[in-house]
Amino acid sequence: MSSPKRRIEVDMMKLLMSDYQVTLVNDSMQEFYVLFHGPEDTPFKGGLWKVHVELPDQYPYKSPSIGFMNKIFHPNIDELSGSVCLDVINQTWSPMFDMINIFEVFLPQLLRYPNPTDPLNGEAAAMLMRDPAAYETKVKDHTSKYATKEAVEAAGEEDDDDDDMSSIHSFEDDEAAGLEL
Repeated sequence: MSSPKRRIEVDMMKLLMSDYQVTLVNDSMQEFYVLFHGPEDTPFKGGLWKVHVELPDQYPYKSPSIGFMNKIFHPNIDELSGSVCLDVINQTWSPMFDMINIFEVFLPQLLRYPNPTDPLNGEAAAMLMRDPAAYETKVKDHTSKYATKEAVEAAGEEDDDDDDMSSIHSFEDDEAAGLEL
């Protein structure tokens, strides 16, 4: 088994062991969705986002592609495409990082400490710099409106047929052990 394929398998198992809900696209471990909860100590608290992850063939030597499927109001996340502007993912990625780092450290830190000087969402960046209280209110409103279980389910319907998706949780241990990667 090649090293990148083994690493993908290891990272997926770590995600599963960490109680993240992971849904594979077309039974591929290189493209999947992860349900991500907003950090407790932020205006994103209580929010639920469906995050699309695509691992390149060169993973972990090349960074994964990360995008929010349902709307989020944040200076460093494009509101329409869901693309994430995160320095660690986009420019300083290292094979020492793994998928757990993204969901337990990088994304929570991005939500806690937005960088309005390098925006993908100019409106959010300007509001954060000009009126932080209004920014926090808009984030909370956006979170309650778009970061719900219903919004997550609707995000899936817009992009994919459910037939193309399979939950990794549905595999039995015997079946998962027999998968050829």
